[in-house]
Amino acid sequence: MKLIIATIKPFKLEEVREALTTIGVRGMMVSEIKGFGSQSGHTEIYRGAEYAVNFVPKVKLEIVVPDSMADQVVSTITTTAKTDKIGDGKVFVLDVQSAVRVRTGETNDDAL
Repeated sequence: MKLIIATIKPFKLEEVREALTTIGVRGMMVSEIKGFGSQSGHTEIYRGAEYAVNFVPKVKLEIVVPDSMADQVVSTITTTAKTDKIGDGKVFVLDVQSAVRVRTGETNDDAL
């Protein structure tokens, strides 16, 4: 099993969710986060005063899938979330040792 962690722009969330559902992803966890990468934030003007925005709003997706689906999920996220502008996000893939469905006690792939 693989844990896929993706950070994307918030306005892309629904489009990415629909694309992942289409390829068979049955669940994901979503968190609103703030962060920065190579863009290092930016400045904005509010009521005539300029101020620095050091952290940019993002959405973090966490998805656990069987090994066989990992490449397809990463490809779907990257193509759907892409805007060709700085700050499109990142995708990380990690190995998962075990998973347990709390309600039934099913383990590993059966728990997904």
